[in-house]
Order: sequence, then structure tokens, then C-alpha cells
Amino acid sequence: MTEERLGEWAEELAVLLGGLDHLFARPEPREVFADLVEGLLSDLRRKNAWTMSARAGHVTPSRIQKFLNAASWSADALLDELRAYVAGHLGDPSASLVLDDTQVQKKGTKSVGVARQHCGATGDVRNCQVMVMLTYAAPGGHTFIDRRLYLPAAWTGDRARCREAGVPDEVAFATKPQLATHMLERALAEGVLFAWVVADSGYGRDADLRAFLHRERLSYVLAVPVDLPLIGPPGRPAPGTATIKRADHLLPYAQRRDQWERRSCGQGSKGQRYYDWTLFAVRVKGQEPAEGFEHQLLIRRSTHKKQLAGGRFDFEYAYFLVHAPAATPAGAAMEQAGIRWKIEEDNEQGKQLTGLDQYQVRKWIPWHRSVTCTMLAHAFLTVQRAHHLAAAPAPPCGEPTPGQGTADTPHREEPPPPTGGPPHQSGPMIRLTLSALACLLALTGLAIRHDDAEVLRQHHWRTEHQTAAAISHYQRRGDPLPAHLRPGDPNRSHQQDPPL
Repeated sequence: MTEERLGEWAEELAVLLGGLDHLFARPEPREVFADLVEGLLSDLRRKNAWTMSARAGHVTPSRIQKFLNAASWSADALLDELRAYVAGHLGDPSASLVLDDTQVQKKGTKSVGVARQHCGATGDVRNCQVMVMLTYAAPGGHTFIDRRLYLPAAWTGDRARCREAGVPDEVAFATKPQLATHMLERALAEGVLFAWVVADSGYGRDADLRAFLHRERLSYVLAVPVDLPLIGPPGRPAPGTATIKRADHLLPYAQRRDQWERRSCGQGSKGQRYYDWTLFAVRVKGQEPAEGFEHQLLIRRSTHKKQLAGGRFDFEYAYFLVHAPAATPAGAAMEQAGIRWKIEEDNEQGKQLTGLDQYQVRKWIPWHRSVTCTMLAHAFLTVQRAHHLAAAPAPPCGEPTPGQGTADTPHREEPPPPTGGPPHQSGPMIRLTLSALACLLALTGLAIRHDDAEVLRQHHWRTEHQTAAAISHYQRRGDPLPAHLRPGDPNRSHQQDPPL
């Protein structure tokens, strides 16, 4: 990492945002859009209209709120630009499209799509919104390229509630796998380069999604539940084993033949992710593979026994249905089984780094605008990291990393770094992470300092607004106002931001 590279990031962000000016008809939305994206990339602890407005120097949060709620621009047009940006910098024919959903916990009943439903972050039923995401996972990096908001049947069956939240009348109920199918259709229509589709068992169990992938002749590795209906493998059942009718019926065969292969399915934060694998040729009941393709069931086993539910100790098993051209190497399917974690990383990074779960909007259009801007910020970080790693020189093969020495050249201590200069690299270091890149970017080109008068003006406006809200709450409940809220007019006028 060099000082020159740090300075280039802010310039490249300006180029990216400037290239999107055509999405907005007027200069005011362009300015607010830049403020919003820079706020999402900044080091703010919370990233909402209040905090990002204060960072940008707006007197009130109304400019960002109006930009998300009322300005004239298309979130889908921005999504198309985002997809093209990712494809232009990370596009690779060997890439994978990864499907998964993530949840954002919410209070109340007004936020579009909110309901008591399963929340993956907590593992139980919570009041939350569910968004189905699509990640583009390429050798250079991985980031989101599409999103869909899941509307439970309780929402789509109440058109008045949908209209109040701004949901278009043509939006009908769709399952999560159906929303995933729509995103895959869009990626195919846009000519996105990829070789595999990967998803967890919530999508792998869906026969319609698999049928779509068969029609499009797409290779996939989908996690599947233990009760996936199967026919196979061919031949008579082994003595003492049942006829194969579902995925977990193959486990006794796997244990009997004991042909497990230990392989890594990818690099993790603590090293390679090693598992034991075995593969069976199978037929899925009622569903044939595409012409020239074949179905296989991949069983993954943990490398050692663990304490499972109920206190028993055993191996952990997972099942994956593979649909790929005949003679595809088994290692390719094992690698794809590990690719699914890429979207888990994106969900986590999106929430921690770019505020994916910190939006404060309730309606349909603002939700899509807010989430798409968050995705753009994450994509920018991913692309910059890919460029940095591609430009980083690797030590020649056989040569020691500085400071390590060799058998013929004993290790010698490097001199200390010059005072005031950059830290001296005296040995091997981990690769630049997305989190570290975000921190560096936030502390350089995106750092903003306001003078005292501006900070006080924002504080006074915020306090005034909170006072009015507190009085409104007391009045709505019929409670007497506390003494400190009685004198004065809490709704006095304040300086307004220019309209969008």
C-alpha cells in the first residue's frame, strides 16, 4: 500500500459517481447522491439520513430523505449500472452466481414487507424484512449485483396495505426461489458471464428453480435437504440397506464403501476449509437433467466428530445436488460447494461496512433506492480491493520474503523504519481485506471536518426536531408534559435545505 494509491481511491470514486450523473435530471440529486454514497463508505458508526446528512454538512436530513423518497430517478437504472460496473471490472467466464436471503430486523408494521418471519441472523422468528440477494463471485472478488424484497402473503393479500407502502399493484406474491429465478433471468438477459449457480438448501429444495436451471442448461451446486426425493444409485440395494428414496439414504452406502476424499472447498479467514467428500451418481425423482448433463449427490462430512443436538457426538453431514456436464471433475463441484460462503461474507460486510441494514425508509421505492446505493458502495470497495491485489507484486518463486532469509543466507534484523514514514514491512503480511480498505478510504479521501458553528447548528436543529417528536408522543398518549417541555414553542421554524 502506498500514499499514491490511497489518493487514487477518492479520485476513482469521483469518476464512478460522475459516470452516473445521467441517472439524474437535475444537479441537486446528483450532489445528494454523491453525499449519500460517500456517507455509506465513510467511518460513520451508524449510516442513516441523520448521520450522513450531518457528515455532508446539510443543515437537516431532509435532502437525503427527499432524495430517497420523492426525487425523480430509477433504482433499477442504477442497478443496471452497478451490474455493468461489476461485470466490467470482475467479469470472468468461470464466475459463480450465488443466491441467498438476508434479514433486517424492524419494529412496527408499516415498513414494507415487515412481518414475523424466520430471521437467519438470530435463528428464530422475528419481526423483520427479508431480502433475496444475488452475488457475483469471480476470481477477482465477490459483490452483490441484484436484490429483491420478499413480500409475505399477508402483505400481497392486503392490497390497501401494499398501496399505503407504495407497492405497485402488479407486484404479486412470489416465493424466495421465484424471486431468485427472476434475478437469474435478468442476469442471463444482461449477458453476465458465469459458469455455475450456487445456493443453500432453501433454494436447492425448490423443484421449479431446478427446472429453470435445467431449461437454461446451467451448471449448479445446490445444498439440498436430507429428504430430497432420489432414485439411485442404479443396481440392487446393498445387503442391510434400504432402497434409495431420499438423499440421506445414501449415507449408509457412503459409510460402507468408505471412499472419502479430503479436500479444501476454499480459503477461509483461518486457513483452508477442509472436509471429507464423496460423490454418487443419482436420479432426482420426477426431474431429469438437461441433455448432456448428469445429476450427482455430493456428501460433505466434517473432518472430526462434534457435539451435535441432543449431546451426541458424530460427524456433521451436508448434501449437495450437482447438475453439470458429464465428466465434470469432482473437485469443481466441491469448490463450488464452498463458494456459497461468499454471499454470507457479502451480507456481513454489507451490514458492517456500508449500512445494508441501517436504512430508515418504509416504502417500496425508497427501500429499493437505499439498498441499491448500499450495494454500489460495497461493489466499489470490492473492485478497488481487486485492483490493489492484482497490482501487488508477488515475490519471485524461490526467493525469500524480505526479512525471512534462506538456508544459505541467515536471517538478519531489518533496520527500524524512518521516523514519521510509513510502517516498514519486515515479513509476510495478510492480503488487504475489504474492512481494512474501507477504513483507509474513510480516513483519507472521505474524511470531512466541520467548523464549530456548523456542528452547533446541526445539533440545535436535531435537538429541536427531537423535542417536537417527544411532545408529539406525550400528546398522543394523553400524558402530561414534563416541566422542561412546557415552555416555548417546540415547532418554531428552522433553516431549510434547498429542495430537490
